[in-house]
Amino acid sequence: MELEKETDGKLDAERQTEAIMEREVKNQTEEESVEKDPESDTRTEEVKRERKTEPVRVCVSGSTPLLWRSADLRLVRERMGIVGTLVGSLARQPRQNCRLGRPLQLQLEEARLLKDTGRAVLVKGAESECDDDKMNVEVEENYTKHLQHSYEEQGRLALEEKKRVLERVMTERLRDEALTDQPIRERLSSLKSSFSFPRSAMMVQLCTARARLGYAPDERDWLVTDWPLPRDNKQEVRYRVYQDLRQQGYYITSAGKFGGDYLIYPGDPLRFHAHFIAVCVPIKSESPISDFLCLARLGANVKKTILLCSPSETESEGVIYTSIQWSGMV
Repeated sequence: MELEKETDGKLDAERQTEAIMEREVKNQTEEESVEKDPESDTRTEEVKRERKTEPVRVCVSGSTPLLWRSADLRLVRERMGIVGTLVGSLARQPRQNCRLGRPLQLQLEEARLLKDTGRAVLVKGAESECDDDKMNVEVEENYTKHLQHSYEEQGRLALEEKKRVLERVMTERLRDEALTDQPIRERLSSLKSSFSFPRSAMMVQLCTARARLGYAPDERDWLVTDWPLPRDNKQEVRYRVYQDLRQQGYYITSAGKFGGDYLIYPGDPLRFHAHFIAVCVPIKSESPISDFLCLARLGANVKKTILLCSPSETESEGVIYTSIQWSGMV
């Protein structure tokens, strides 16, 4: 009987322990769910912040859309799937073309898509101000004064640094050889007159952003509504094809080297190879069979599929795609 009572007591203690552990687990789960709520609120705020992101600033040189700001380059690639082409030289390596930098040149279709979706504004300088001779002379004088002041300041700092190095070296030699400090004083006194700081050694400030192509005496942007982008029949065909492919999630670059209009990637071109060469063809156009044979053989040589893209007469019907592959002579 005593053993049975002890066993029953142990079972009751175990049940109480399990009940306490279940309550603790339940309370911990509730606390975690409560802690997750601020994270969801944070994500909601981030989404709202993304929606409120300022539009991309597109500078147009002639009829070429350009992006200058680093933030804009990152935004269009990561969130909008627009790749573009870097066409600028690197500030520290200007005499090479293996690696290029800003600005980022956009295709006309890319710039128009940004504009139609409300994600870009055109930034253009006031030509009347840039043509003012008096202002140009004043700008040139200010620039020359700034360069001269920077050169003098850097020369003074270089001279002080050289004096410190010379004093340290000569002091160590005197300590080792037990000489007098007269040679040090003579060398330091003649250093100022003989020292020459070369202009080629000047440090140059590298700008990371630019508001517009011309010089602006004040910090402001010139936002205009006129987009000088051509819109002929051929351009409309290319744009409708580009718009439809982007809506399907493809990344697109120029295919001038492959004899087509676009190279189509399933993802970012840095991670994937192009699968298709898109050729934009109007729906009612006529082409000789030899042209299609050339395209098919070209696609076989570069291991890509030729994609004939023909927009329908009405935008609601979308784009008709026809793939061509070369299978050899019959």
